[in-house]
Amino acid sequence: MFGSVEGYEFAVKRIVGREFGCNGRKEMTQLTYRDMQPGEQTEAYNLIYRVFKEFIAPDFSQQGIDEFLSFASPESLAERAQANNFVILVLYQKQIVGMIEIRDYDHISLLFVDAEYQGSGIGTELIERSLGRCHSMNPGLDRMSVNSGPNSVTFYEKVGFLPIAPEQEQNGIRFVPMVLSVG
Repeated sequence: MFGSVEGYEFAVKRIVGREFGCNGRKEMTQLTYRDMQPGEQTEAYNLIYRVFKEFIAPDFSQQGIDEFLSFASPESLAERAQANNFVILVLYQKQIVGMIEIRDYDHISLLFVDAEYQGSGIGTELIERSLGRCHSMNPGLDRMSVNSGPNSVTFYEKVGFLPIAPEQEQNGIRFVPMVLSVG
């Protein structure tokens, strides 16, 4: 579905049209997609925390909330970035408005977009860029997986992921295992 993607450059800029205000006029905003740099984990976590609290936490038990926030903590993000993970950030005027974390070049660990920017294509673009990087590091890649939060299943289906099992719960975290064939 995504074909050849050159999404792994460091400072790629993309112009995206967005509507602001009540008059319906279009204003162009410039988004920058790039790798997370050391020291940016706290700002990335702040985005994750805001979106999680608004859209996901209300459907989780306290155990699930605690487990997720521990997994997404700045310290955990930094630790995983030193392993076989990478994080791509999306910035608008130097503020992080989206992020994706990929594990082992074949699994989406985290994907979050600021509420104001949801529906603008940032999530899809993050997946496309990640797939480009994954293909370059693992040319034999034939599928990408994600454990989608129940409220994100529709988004993942729109970009081609299919559920492979019903909703599950582990340590209080609810998710639907999904895969995208990319071979």
